[in-house]
Amino acid sequence: MTGHTPPMGWNSWNTFGVNINEQIIKEAADAIVAAGLADAGYQYVVIDDGWSLRERDGNKRLVPDPEKFPSGMKALSDYVHSKGLKFGIYSCAGVKTCAGYPGSFEHEFIDAETFAEWGVDFLKYDYCYKPRDMDGRLLYRRMAMALKNCGREILFSACNWGIDDSHLWMRSAGAHMWRSTYDILDSWESIKKLALQQLGKECYSGPYSYNDVDMLVVGMYNKGNVALGGCTDEEYKTHFSLWCMMNSPLMIGCDVRKMNKATRSILTNKELIAVNQDLEGRQAYTITGWHSKDVIHYIKPLVGGDYAICSVNFGDSKGWSHLEFWDLGLPTAAGYGFELHDLWTGENLGVKTESYMTALEPHCCKVFRAKLKKVN
Repeated sequence: MTGHTPPMGWNSWNTFGVNINEQIIKEAADAIVAAGLADAGYQYVVIDDGWSLRERDGNKRLVPDPEKFPSGMKALSDYVHSKGLKFGIYSCAGVKTCAGYPGSFEHEFIDAETFAEWGVDFLKYDYCYKPRDMDGRLLYRRMAMALKNCGREILFSACNWGIDDSHLWMRSAGAHMWRSTYDILDSWESIKKLALQQLGKECYSGPYSYNDVDMLVVGMYNKGNVALGGCTDEEYKTHFSLWCMMNSPLMIGCDVRKMNKATRSILTNKELIAVNQDLEGRQAYTITGWHSKDVIHYIKPLVGGDYAICSVNFGDSKGWSHLEFWDLGLPTAAGYGFELHDLWTGENLGVKTESYMTALEPHCCKVFRAKLKKVN
């Protein structure tokens, strides 16, 4: 069923903003397949804000901009589907979208019907221009109901940026994923800020309704619509590792037509993707490091008894990562240790007992798959 594991795909916003057209979307779909991203699990191709005309037609329906999308959305959807991918689109709970195009307020059912006719598989639903006195919970319930009764299975991506304590109610409203942050920017400080905002939200995310920490900026290198200085490849690796550990949907934001080898390697790390897509769907809990408050350990229980362990140095100077296994629930007297397999280097570190300690460069991480092993 839709949404059992965190959705994976590509969204046009981070690179293109409203400057989108059907040729870009087709080329992105082609690149997702050619670069092996589809084989790695990325399946949704999502058009963000700016695809429609500024006014609805005489039947109150949304109309694709004929200059940007001359073939229409049904033809574009068919093209994406022909590649073995799924097609996504954008709307907003308010009167207008964030870029000033018609929103779905008071048009939820006709818009859901339209999207179903076009073959849409994914709806990103934003929160701009909402009537000030209207309860946001009701607006997301409306669209969830409309989608569930439109005659097509459409994944519902709720994007209200964590406003109105949405982590407390968005799952019950019917969303498959829910944004808990404002928009990400292509900088380490933005990645750090969004990641730290998730502390305390671990218990609200799970199968069929995942905490969305916003789209990935891996491989953007200070280009595109959300440029703010860019990141190093090591910072992008930490970014990707965190999103996998937090069970965030993995929605690529870079220009997939122009990825370099490093970007492709990060985005297609099969072992980290397996952590993100683990069927138990548990967002990692956290433990603060002993030697530095800048080092945080993320612990994610996996199907079959393994654990994913990600230690991150959020600080700007070298730090020590020191993890005591008793904090995970493994006492020394149990007679077990953890066999650690590094998910970035592929190295097997053997069985460690009681604790594990290593140095971490600024903004860097270590990620392991830990398997319980009897030691005596």
